[in-house]
Amino acid sequence: MIFELKKEQEFIELNKLLQIMRITQTGGHSKIMIKNEEITVNGELETRVRKKIYKGDIVTIEGKEIRVV
Repeated sequence: MIFELKKEQEFIELNKLLQIMRITQTGGHSKIMIKNEEITVNGELETRVRKKIYKGDIVTIEGKEIRVV
């Protein structure tokens, strides 16, 4: 999957990315998945709910990759 940042966006927070990509339905669901260590960013486990995701980052969850462009 690919997520394209808008021109005015420098980054997107991880919890919001999960909601926009319809991986999670609510902010609470995003938080639970992140805190349960179910998500990696660029191959490293991520437990920060509001981690800033930048162009070029790869978020992996349940074997699915989200590439940020």
